[in-house]
Amino acid sequence: MRRRDIIGLLAGTMAWPFAACAQQRAQAPRIAMLIASYTEADKAGQVRITAFLTVLQTLGMNPHRDIRIDYHWGGGSIERVKAFAAQLVQDAPDAIIAVGDLALAQLHQMKSASPIVFTQVSEPVDSGFVASLARPGGNITGFQNFEPEMGGKWLGVLNETVPGLKRVGVLFGSDAIPHTSFLRAAEKIAPSLGVSVVIIDIGSDIEGPLAAFAQESDSGLIVFPHPRTIANRRLISSLAIRHGLPAIYPYRYFANDGGLVAYGPDQLDQWRGAAMYIQRILKGEKPANLPVQAPTRYELAINLRAARALGLTVPPSLLTRADEVIE
Repeated sequence: MRRRDIIGLLAGTMAWPFAACAQQRAQAPRIAMLIASYTEADKAGQVRITAFLTVLQTLGMNPHRDIRIDYHWGGGSIERVKAFAAQLVQDAPDAIIAVGDLALAQLHQMKSASPIVFTQVSEPVDSGFVASLARPGGNITGFQNFEPEMGGKWLGVLNETVPGLKRVGVLFGSDAIPHTSFLRAAEKIAPSLGVSVVIIDIGSDIEGPLAAFAQESDSGLIVFPHPRTIANRRLISSLAIRHGLPAIYPYRYFANDGGLVAYGPDQLDQWRGAAMYIQRILKGEKPANLPVQAPTRYELAINLRAARALGLTVPPSLLTRADEVIE
């Protein structure tokens, strides 16, 4: 055999593993993530994705070899989420992870045929996404974020943190179905606490409505979970401190990013569960047969730097119950 033929044969032999890997990658299951609230640069979003990928790896699904994941970052923009949802309905990946009520609402409205696992969604039954928690039916299942009564619990923790509040504003999104239930739950217990509840609608502007609300003394704030409040959490916490508004937030990372107190479910645990559900679906199980899971653990975080900036002393009884105290 001539020398150039030998070289050509060796080159072809060396190229074969790379071609085989590329073909294997192309044939790997396609997973799409529609993430309503975070940008790609948001540390909170990356921490959650890391938890998800770690569980997939533990289950024997290498994210770099056995599965292809496409990320779609909404960053709190309703328009971006809608556009991404339309794209995913057309692309029809093997499964979709919908992160947030808004993301799931768009996919549901556009009648996505792909199996969907959701997380950070508060009222999947009342919103019409699933038939029931135990038997979701259809192509959607996942992990419920908050129960409707959570609005009352937030008000109670805020009142315990700052006794004597007279008015509490709620950052409310008229496009978020769960917010109505949260509001009703807060209004239900408000009279027993001597508090009035005021709606602050989070439309295109957050700063103006907050400044207007803060004109009266003895006022506090409840920040409902929403793509806009999550994406703008540092702005909201800084405005709350500037205007002297003690505030409670829905997730632990709000306190890490400057908020006074946060109370909500352990989201990382739910993202790990979402990875398990995706693995089971890719192996042939139907979302209709996988029950929607409710939170099993809630976290309380308190930021003492924010408390000092507001001139507050957090009650010791609350500090002893906290999962994290930020000095």
